[in-house]
Amino acid sequence: MSGSTPELPIVVLDALMPTTQRLVLKRRGSMVWDVEGPRGRYAVKVGYSIEATADWPAQPWTALAPAREGAVLQRLGIEEIAYGEWEHGTWNFQPWHEGPDLYRLWASCREQGSSNTPDASVALECAEALAELHAKGWAHGDVQPAHFIIGLERTHLIDLALARGGHVPEGYDFPFRGCLVHYEAPEIARSVLATGEAEPTPEADVYALGASLLISATGWRAVEYPDDAPRPVQRKAVADGRRRPVKVPGELGKVIDDMLSHAPEDRPTVYEVGKALGCL
Repeated sequence: MSGSTPELPIVVLDALMPTTQRLVLKRRGSMVWDVEGPRGRYAVKVGYSIEATADWPAQPWTALAPAREGAVLQRLGIEEIAYGEWEHGTWNFQPWHEGPDLYRLWASCREQGSSNTPDASVALECAEALAELHAKGWAHGDVQPAHFIIGLERTHLIDLALARGGHVPEGYDFPFRGCLVHYEAPEIARSVLATGEAEPTPEADVYALGASLLISATGWRAVEYPDDAPRPVQRKAVADGRRRPVKVPGELGKVIDDMLSHAPEDRPTVYEVGKALGCL
């Protein structure tokens, strides 16, 4: 896969009949296209297994992730979803959401000497998108700035391949082994270090939202560790609570600080976060 020219699976081409298609992302184990055709505009996700290297073990779950996400989106009642299998793994297509992600939107706040401050109303929109998912009984498991798309009419929370909260077809399911460590709650990091697996929770999602707001506003991770540290070292720092001070001005900084509390029971719920942000 790594040396081949990316192409959409035939079954997706037959279903969407693209008039335009643009490869948006190609990384280890997955690809994403922006596709337009007679049916509309879609994000197409294609997954395949990651082969083992000298530095990384094999990752077969990446082949299943698009179908798992498709199943989750259908359980959530999202329309215009389809998913299935291709020769190297699975795929899904879902409505395309136009707009910058949270990190890109707040880029000017991170510029040296900038007087721009993060917009609390954007933070509120992100909290509301997460609250909508929690209200349906699901935890996201992979909250990060790139997964909040700030649209003109509403903010969308995307990439639900790791979400937990309802039935997923057994053939497409796989254990949760953590997410991007920058946004992992301490209890998730501890569990992954101890057992190799963890369970996404609303409390961990709130921590991840706080970490996402912090890094988008300041450029700083919530927890301090060397940039090139191995993942277990990063997780150990998170589990041990080596947290940086939250240097976001005003009441928004206080809300973020509360969200990043070490113990999950000390964090506000996402609904409490929304109420606090709505008062700013």
